[in-house]
Amino acid sequence: MRTAVVVGTGLIGTSIALALSRRGVLVYLDDADTTAARTAEALGAGSLELPAGQVDLAVLAVPPASIGTVLARCQRDKLAHTYTDVASVKVRPHEEVRAAGGDPSRYIGGHPLAGAERSGPLAARADLFEGRPWVLTPSPLTDRSALNRGLELVSLCGGVPVLMDTDAHDRAVALTSHAPHLVASMMAARLEHAEAEHIRVSGQGLRDVTRIAAGEPALWSDILTANADAVADVLDGFAKDLERLIAVLRALPGTESEARRQAAADLQELLRRGNRGHARVPHKQRSQPAEYVAIPVAVPDQPGALARLFSTVGEAGVNIEDVRIEHSLDQPSGLVELLVESTSVAGVRRVLDANGWTMREKPLLVGDA
Repeated sequence: MRTAVVVGTGLIGTSIALALSRRGVLVYLDDADTTAARTAEALGAGSLELPAGQVDLAVLAVPPASIGTVLARCQRDKLAHTYTDVASVKVRPHEEVRAAGGDPSRYIGGHPLAGAERSGPLAARADLFEGRPWVLTPSPLTDRSALNRGLELVSLCGGVPVLMDTDAHDRAVALTSHAPHLVASMMAARLEHAEAEHIRVSGQGLRDVTRIAAGEPALWSDILTANADAVADVLDGFAKDLERLIAVLRALPGTESEARRQAAADLQELLRRGNRGHARVPHKQRSQPAEYVAIPVAVPDQPGALARLFSTVGEAGVNIEDVRIEHSLDQPSGLVELLVESTSVAGVRRVLDANGWTMREKPLLVGDA
């Protein structure tokens, strides 16, 4: 691939443009939002000049509801030889491509499974897709050359290609992305009018659960509208579990001992189901499962403290797999949990102790399946 046009310079579009530019592809940018487009250009994502002729690939980084009409317009203008999109729903775009009079043979649906809470070009990163799944959804009408161009795009951006049927894709993301976003939003909505002193004692768990609720409402409304039935199916099952859980919790303080025992057993089983489901969530890909250990370290609330901590661990030649940070209320320090492989724990603890870092006595074991 030598040339490409990215239509839409938000987080995903600009990140793709940055990744392609880094690999030597001549990238052109197109966006009705001229401020976003100029920002992306200033970041080095590409050029706002018009291409001299047809480019190899056009990436449509626009909302799902716009893909059909944008594709038809681009094909009428002979913008590119091949087209793809990055929408997180796939059935509706494929249908609207045909309805809008587009040529489905030169189009392949795409969905990079990467993102961030922040939106817009300033949040973009060239490495956003590295090691991340990137779904491609060829239809029976998709030409082989379009599929190959889609695979080349994924490779240039460092993604991992996954071929799926459109229906299967939309059911999958309803379960793994769209319903979780709504659940997070509903939990976060409970905080809107909560008492300030209640919010003040919130911990890392609340931040973890509500993190994705910070997404852009207009974008998510469009996504959820396009995949409404599949998301509703997931939430139906969730609602049944929730209804049963409420009944269990109401029974726990009861006076009838057998009912209390059954409620306690039901509650533990639900929590165990959660453990089993969490164990299936893919983490960092590796050839062999690994056991991680969380080493809690007290870190002073000072500029550069985290950098010094990471540098100390790096000197031990150890890779930090993940980091969890929790600030202590009204304290001049916070708690940082460094997740490292169990085989590295002794060396990390030695080097931290030698450099004056304060650790808890008993680390927490974390399984990684």
